[in-house]
Amino acid sequence: MPPPGQTQLPDWDGLKLRVRTLIASHRVMIFSKSYCPYCNKVKELFRSMRVEYYALELDVTADGPSIQQVLAELTNQRTVPNVFVNGTHIGGCDATYQAYQDGSLQKLLGDSKDTEPYDYDLIIIGGGSGGLACSKEAAALGKKVMVLDYVVPTPLGTSWGLGGTCVNVGCIPKKLMHQAALLGQALQDSRKYGWQYEEQVKHNWEIMVEAIQNYIGSLNWGYRVSLREKSVTYLNSYGEFIEPHKIKATNRKGQVTYHTAETFVLATGERPRYLGIPGDKEYCITSDDLFSLPYCPGKTLVVGASYVALECAGFLAGLGLDVTVMVRSILLRGFDQEMAERIGAHMETHGVKFIRKFVPVQATYKIFIQVEQLEEGMPGRLKVTAKSTEGPEIFEEEYNTVLLAIGRDACTRNIGLDAIGVKINEKNGKVPVNDVEQTNVPYVYAIGDILDGKLELTPVAIQAGKLLARRLYGGSSTKCDYINVPTTVFTPLEYGSCGLAEERAIEQFGQQNLEVYHSLFWPLEWTVPGRDNNTCYAKIICNKYDNNRVIGFHVLGPNAGEVTQGFAAAIKCGLTKELLDETIGIHPTCAEVFTTMDITKSSGQDISQRGC
Repeated sequence: MPPPGQTQLPDWDGLKLRVRTLIASHRVMIFSKSYCPYCNKVKELFRSMRVEYYALELDVTADGPSIQQVLAELTNQRTVPNVFVNGTHIGGCDATYQAYQDGSLQKLLGDSKDTEPYDYDLIIIGGGSGGLACSKEAAALGKKVMVLDYVVPTPLGTSWGLGGTCVNVGCIPKKLMHQAALLGQALQDSRKYGWQYEEQVKHNWEIMVEAIQNYIGSLNWGYRVSLREKSVTYLNSYGEFIEPHKIKATNRKGQVTYHTAETFVLATGERPRYLGIPGDKEYCITSDDLFSLPYCPGKTLVVGASYVALECAGFLAGLGLDVTVMVRSILLRGFDQEMAERIGAHMETHGVKFIRKFVPVQATYKIFIQVEQLEEGMPGRLKVTAKSTEGPEIFEEEYNTVLLAIGRDACTRNIGLDAIGVKINEKNGKVPVNDVEQTNVPYVYAIGDILDGKLELTPVAIQAGKLLARRLYGGSSTKCDYINVPTTVFTPLEYGSCGLAEERAIEQFGQQNLEVYHSLFWPLEWTVPGRDNNTCYAKIICNKYDNNRVIGFHVLGPNAGEVTQGFAAAIKCGLTKELLDETIGIHPTCAEVFTTMDITKSSGQDISQRGC
């Protein structure tokens, strides 16, 4: 019988000869249909490999149904795409991608005179924590690697060296300035411990910044030495794709070079977002500027309620500055909101002012802010005018510095991703990847803060970078685990967490299936100075119907990061409430509170602590 749609029997022998001739005469032969997304995906793969192919579109070929029937007899495959490489049948879309992943496709393609060798096995765009980790791991596995890193200066002209956000304008200087503020509190506490000093204690911003920048400079140099020792080529240039497997690198002097690689990793990170209002880039600063600011910022308005906003506001206030935080909606979006509000309350009791009248009642709420310069200087004087669309209230105040901390944008829109077809989330610029950090273009991977829907944390980027290199070049199959990652917000009262926020746990498991244990505690070190009693707080969220497994861990207190890190390992191992109860605590410590919790939220009992 003829195939559907045909009235005459086809010349089967002629069709078989035609199919065999097509397979034999083309290095890559794809039997395809023009509307099929899987066919298009396979074509995209070969284009990304710079391999020419011939595609016969069966839906627009007169005898297409008959050819598909011949292929079914020849290969026992009735679907498209039907792919052949150098005469060997590969199969459909999944089979072709699997062959690409395990290297068998490349072996079948063999060496071809019309394909030039790549300059590098791997080029990484971005010299932050993740990019550096990936580059060094790949080099250790014997691959030829290049790293490109270029910092586009801020509107105020701030730039920095190799190492990315964490080292230069993030975790490292933030923690050191946080420590400077804690030392100020420790000086106050010391009088109650018998320390006597007559000299008035003052803080010198310039000395602190110089010391911190000197340390960061040593780290920058160390990274460069490490790359050189591992034979990784480093270019202080801006990388941009111009065609598949090829980038343009532009240095500070505008000099351009071109480089090719078999594989690329995007590790470009994020930069602070601006408000898009009059005066924001001219007169405001961001965290990119703050840590190397050559003068004390003076009276400061922090716009935003992110962890960056609260951390900066916290240590600035701890250094004795007049600090106000302008909150658009909620504190620490994405974190446990009970913990966030406790952080805000503690900061208020320690002198940080919050402008909370701008809390929204509708999702369409916006704040309009204008920043005007009244006087130049280091610092100068700025006038801030703000109003809410929800009412007639107008806020006006003068500050020396306005620090914007309203979020960050992925650095992906100006690196030529459209030239090679890498898809991004148009709303936030982030890159969607699969479970092995691979983008929609097979030879391009992405790690770190630019990943869509993943955690923006330095250790996550480092882990993902190392594991990616091992999978690509070391025969490993281990993937980065993005579940139960611990983190800490270094506000004056530190907040450590691992697992689910209480709101998220209720949403995921239902409140009736959870038990929340909690307690206030008073660090022994704070009892003699007599400060902040019943301010520190701990809670665990347990799944009642999974052996009371701990699915959320939260602690608010000194050294919260150190406490959380240890418990995070236990949570990875399936920590339960029973195991916590069986654990003998170390006395007197803050962490021991987790071994003695016996009050549940649902009981409504008092959780105040009155002694050891």
